[in-house]
Order: sequence, then structure tokens, then C-alpha cells
Amino acid sequence: MNAELQIKESDKRQEEQSSAAVRAAQAVHTGGERALSFVASLPGAAARRVRTLHRQTKRLVREKRAKRFPESQRRPVQLFLFAWGMLPMLGCTLREKTWSLRKRSINAYAHLRSGLERRKIHPALFLSSAAVVAVLAVLSSLYTFGTTVKFDGSVIASVRSLNTVESAFTDLERITARTLGSAYTIDENRIQYTSGFISRSALVDEATLEEELSDQLGLVTYGYSLYVDGELIGATTYEGALEELLQQIREAYTDENTVSCDIIEDVQIRPEYVPTDKVMNLGYIAELLNSTKAGEVTYTVVKGDTWSEIAERYDMTSKELLAMNPGYDINKIAIGDVLTISNAVPYLTVTQVQQERYVEDIPYAIEYQDSAYLYQGDYKVLSAGSYGSADVVANVTYVNGEETQRDVLSSVTLVNPTTEVQARGTLERPTWVATGNFRWPCSGRITSRYGYRNLSYAKASKNHKGIDIANGYGTAVCAADGGTVVYAGWMSGYGYLVQIDHGNGYVTYYGHNSSLLVSVGDHVYKGQQVARMGSTGNSTGNHCHFEIRYKGTPKNPLNYLP
Repeated sequence: MNAELQIKESDKRQEEQSSAAVRAAQAVHTGGERALSFVASLPGAAARRVRTLHRQTKRLVREKRAKRFPESQRRPVQLFLFAWGMLPMLGCTLREKTWSLRKRSINAYAHLRSGLERRKIHPALFLSSAAVVAVLAVLSSLYTFGTTVKFDGSVIASVRSLNTVESAFTDLERITARTLGSAYTIDENRIQYTSGFISRSALVDEATLEEELSDQLGLVTYGYSLYVDGELIGATTYEGALEELLQQIREAYTDENTVSCDIIEDVQIRPEYVPTDKVMNLGYIAELLNSTKAGEVTYTVVKGDTWSEIAERYDMTSKELLAMNPGYDINKIAIGDVLTISNAVPYLTVTQVQQERYVEDIPYAIEYQDSAYLYQGDYKVLSAGSYGSADVVANVTYVNGEETQRDVLSSVTLVNPTTEVQARGTLERPTWVATGNFRWPCSGRITSRYGYRNLSYAKASKNHKGIDIANGYGTAVCAADGGTVVYAGWMSGYGYLVQIDHGNGYVTYYGHNSSLLVSVGDHVYKGQQVARMGSTGNSTGNHCHFEIRYKGTPKNPLNYLP
């Protein structure tokens, strides 16, 4: 029986060897066919050599298939035929080695099995051993050996080794010293260590241990810091909160017509350790960013500027502007002068470009016609002009909500303006004709202002219609502007009074004089003396009561005087 099996296996191996040889020959043939396309791309001489070699190879393959045992006198061909002939033998040797190794493995397994069967291990022992192994595997996956760190008796965290603890402490000391700007060492008496088996889920890394210990020390905190032009504004422990805050600030300046919105300052958000007192509420950080800090804002005077216009442009009075720029003469400012406008600057400067569409007035031109019936400097409208209108699209730049630039993109005229025609006077102006501007009627100090007043003097008016300017007896009282005297004499509580009609709706009053120097009908020029100061009428001392009335209504003289 064994002999028959050996014969069958021998026949089977021969068939496999023959099949392997045939497959090798087919592979050679197929490779040769695939090489023909490559041959066509070679130069002439090389192509001829390759084609010759290909023909010889095909011939050898045909002879091998026909079992004619091809021969050749050429060394390369002989080596090729020898290697080809050795392929079946090498394949057979490899299979025999593989089969022998397999048999040895089967025999070893059978020997081990028979040994175990002879010893007759009890199933309970086997199951117990397996259970112990399983329990050990589970415990090793859930627990490990590590170090637990305590601060002032309270557990901070657990890490894998004492080296991790020491490294974390060293880093934290270095970080704290750098953050606070002074040397710092952790008090080791406040730190305790215990080593043993701990849950793997309780383990933390070195960075987490640093944060936990930093929280216990309370000196520095890991957070997200906001810097504006390199200055630390504040910090928070919430990731992404500062980015959201800056986005909200930008959105406050934007709408559907916003072209761009940028913050001029260099704003940075850095994750880092900061002094704990720099960690603050986000609302406070927002309030701080919208406030101002110490810093000077200046303005450079350009052609056409006046002191009052500059003050009004920045919502100040002339006195407030002068207080910030002592030493200047408000009547003499030069191009290039640098004036201080503010002593505070905003933390953030938001530049916003808005595209705006609006209808704008087109100013009308004025055409003049000389008239010998009007004084020089006087004008009379002969034909009123009218504004035109245009549909305008512009990009307007705002800095913190204030317009700084307007770039017109397009302007389409809707209605053309109508030219106005005015008569321009050429008649020489008399000195007594009003200029339209008032001067102080006299020198002195103001003792009573315009409006309501509460005085103990029984005869004094509580509703003061002018101002009182006090000075010595006989001080010159002059016309505040050119005009015609319409009253000169005694008038009840005014005492000796002068009234001047300036011909433009304004009439001025000069009361309580000691004597008068003009009569009704006299033409007086601006600055001409009309009376001497006194204390006549309802008066408690030498002063000039000065009134300005427009079409009969009293006005505050201080709004008209320079």
C-alpha cells in the first residue's frame, strides 16, 4: 500500500514539474511578445540584435515543446538551456523540503498531545489557570504603578512616575519666575508623594499636572492672553472667547453695506501662563477695549483753519482748546502748528469702509450785477437760485464711527441747479453804516449777566435783559456798531439811555450813563463815544447796562461779542 502511494506521488511530482516547465516557457514567450513593442523604438543596429535574439528564443521554445532537446554551441544559449533544465528539479526540491517540514510539525503536535493525555490535567485546574490569567490581564489593563501628588494634603493628580512630577515642578518654577519677573521656588514642604497601583483612567500627563499645581499655588494661570500693540490687556481661561469678543466688536461696526472692517492696532491672542490677577471677566475686557488710555492726540493746522473752527470740529470750546494748548494766541495760528486735541486715545481703532447711496444737493452758481444803489459790501437777490440734485454712490471711511474720508464712486445728476442773480453794491459805504458785527461798548468787568437773577436790591429786575459792565465814573461808552441814534435821554430805571438802530433789525441799548454825547437822528460809526459811564436810574454803582435786541426781542450780548 505504501509503495503504491509513493508511485502515485512520484507521478504527480513529474506532472507538476512538466507543467512548471511549460508555464516557464509560456512566460518567456509572452515576455518576448511584450518586448516587441519596445524593440520598435530602438535604433537600427540594436533593434536588429534584439530581433535576432527573439527569433532564437522562439525557436528554442518550439523545440522544447516538441521535446527535441535543443542544443547550441554558443555559451549564453548553453547557460540559458542549462538553467531552464534545472527549473523542474529545483521546484521538486522546494516542495519536498516544504512537505518534510510539515510532517515534522504534525509529529511534534501529536507528541505534545499524547503527553498531555498521559498526564491527564484536570479540567478544573485548567479553567482556574485560565481565569487567573484573564483576571491578571484585566487588572493590568485597568491599573498600573504610578505616583500620586498631594498639595497641602489634598490630592492634585496622579502620573506615571516620579520623574514626571520632578519635570513638571521644574517647568512650573521656571514658568512662574518668567511670568512674575522674579525668582521662584516651590515650597517642597507643601508637596507629598505616594507611589502604588492606581487606576489608568486617573493618570494625567505632565502638562495637566502643571496646570493643576498652578491653580493650587494661585500665582500664575494658564489661559489665553489678549495683546494690543504688545501691551497685555487681559486674559481668560476660555479657549476661543477672545476671538469671539473681537468678532463681536467688528460686527458692531458692520452691516450689509460694509466693504471692509479692520482693527488698526496689532492684536494678538497668545496661549500662555499669565499672572492670575490678569485673568478677568470677558465683559470687563470688552469695556476696557472700548475705553481710552493715556496718550496724546494732535492736529496739524492747515490753510484756512481758525481756532474756533478747530475747537468746534472736536466738540470743544475755544477756551477748552486753549487750556490744552497754553501759550498759543487764538487769533494768530500758523500753518503747521501742532495742537493737542486730546490726552487720551482708544485701545482699539476700528476702520470701517461703508458703501453709501444718497441724493446730494448740487450747489448753484451766483451771478453778480453791479448796483449804484447799494453800499459796497451789500448784496440783494434779484433772482433766487435753486439747488440741483445728484444720485451719488460713495465709499465712506469711518474711524471709530467718525467719518475721515469720502470717495465718490459715481454721481448721476437728477436735477440741474438754477443760477442765482444778485445785485452787488458799488456805492461808498458811510462810516455809520452797520458792519454786522458788534464790539464791546466799554472796558470793565461783568457784574451781572443776561437772564434770571436773584438780587436783594428791591428795584432791580429779576429778568435781566442785558449785561452790566462796571468801571470808573466817566468811562467812555461807545457804539457797538454803526447806526442811527433813535433815543437819547432819561428813561425810568435805565437812567440816561442811548438807543442805536443799526438798520439790520438790531437795536442796542446803553443805560445808567452820567451824561450823553449824542442826540436823536445822529449817525454814529462803530467805536464812536456816545456817553459817559455813571449810575443813574435803578443802579447801585457806576456801570453800563448793555442790551442787544433783534426785532424787539432781547438777546444775550455774550453770544455776539468777541
